[in-house]
Amino acid sequence: MDSLPPIPYADPAEIAHNFVPFFRVYKDGRVEKFQQAPPVPPSETSSEYPTTTTTIVRSKDIIVSPETQVGARIFLPKTVKPDETLPVLIYFHGGAFVIESAFSIVYHNYLSSIVAEANVIAISVEYRLAPEHRIPACYHDSWAVTKWVASHLNRQGTEPWLNNHADFSRMFLAGDSAGANIAHYMTVKAGQDGLGEGVKLVGLILMHPYFGKGGVEKLWEFITEDFNGWDDPRLNPMAHPNTCLAGLVCEKIMLVTSETDFIRDRSLVYYEALKKSGWGGELKFVDIEKDGHVFHILNPSSDNAGILMKRLVSFLGD
Repeated sequence: MDSLPPIPYADPAEIAHNFVPFFRVYKDGRVEKFQQAPPVPPSETSSEYPTTTTTIVRSKDIIVSPETQVGARIFLPKTVKPDETLPVLIYFHGGAFVIESAFSIVYHNYLSSIVAEANVIAISVEYRLAPEHRIPACYHDSWAVTKWVASHLNRQGTEPWLNNHADFSRMFLAGDSAGANIAHYMTVKAGQDGLGEGVKLVGLILMHPYFGKGGVEKLWEFITEDFNGWDDPRLNPMAHPNTCLAGLVCEKIMLVTSETDFIRDRSLVYYEALKKSGWGGELKFVDIEKDGHVFHILNPSSDNAGILMKRLVSFLGD
């Protein structure tokens, strides 16, 4: 991946809040975002941005909530037979809760690759970003999409791809970084509020999950509307093992970290806390050498990204 562009200069007297390399907030209320990957249309709308998987994966966009414009991009293998059902993967993108998109070229290509390799139907969630929409907006949006997907259980939903091809006895949640945090919290919510009888949450995939830094985290404090400290169960589920770990309703979890991930220690704390919580599922721990945070997103053609993809495909297929 190309190096990040330089952060543009701004008069310090005009800046109210500075969270480089993600965004600035100016005193006039304007928000300037950095590191924004370009959006690309889905295959059903345009072939302007072909990828190596375009010929074998279809994609289209849906709106779940017209009021908030919250939606998702759905991916389906072109090889699927008319009466064939596939495992369901709901994916939450990373980006520190403030950047990136399910519609960016980065995540479009990554989800296309997963669908092509694993033969699943995938839903990539487009949640609202902070600071324009402060936390808990991203969690509300993600839960709305998750519930919408599950509403197709009886084959009477609004999306034909889900009605015809979703196997709700094989449902998975996944994400990277902030998206892994959201995926974890959606699993907690599924245990508390339910997804409907007949929906079976088989697995949870946490790739370089963001569970804070074990102390003061100024970005989280700034973007969280209902901030209540560093042991917030959304930020630090390890501080709430009975409600946020022991009761996870999935059968198995794949936890991914890597040698130079800047929040590797938090993944290790999560790993130990989950083992001690009494959760009865199967925990698969994947530790990749010589790579850093979300390397598989930043450099998807690398050898380690290929290794991780194989592990992910195996997890979805077991």
